[in-house]
Order: sequence, then C-alpha cells, then structure tokens
Amino acid sequence: MGPLGIRVNTVSPGPVSTALWLGDDGVAATVARAGGGDPAAVAESVAKQSVTGRFTRPDEVADLVTFLASDRAGNVTGSDS
Repeated sequence: MGPLGIRVNTVSPGPVSTALWLGDDGVAATVARAGGGDPAAVAESVAKQSVTGRFTRPDEVADLVTFLASDRAGNVTGSDS
C-alpha cells in the first residue's frame, strides 16, 4: 500500500489522563469499586506501572497523531507508538 501513498500507523498510549480513566465512572473508579479500594490509589498504581511513571496527557497523544498525519512523517509506516 505504500506505493499508493497509504500509510498505516497506530497509537497505543496506554492510560491517558482523561475522564475515561480518572472520571467518577472511569476505569480507576470502576476497579476501585470492584476491589473495595480507592480510585486515587488505583490510578497511582497504574501510573507507577508505566515506563514514565505517569499517565499520558491528552495533548501528547494529539501531538503524536498530528505528526503521524503530517507530511513530516511521510515515510513512517507500520509504527505503533
């Protein structure tokens, strides 16, 4: 597909600091309720398991997607970032 100008890249940022993870009905709260724990403790534990020790920020995901969709990444294909 490359010769046709079609590039395929994926973005797999892991936990992102959004309501999906950190909201009142987010993943951390759901896991905490199921295990009788505290959502903040669940979020902290998940963050510590990350290579960077924190949740990814939404702007970091947006910047990466913008780059991958740009001409600057015209020869990047088959990447999972």
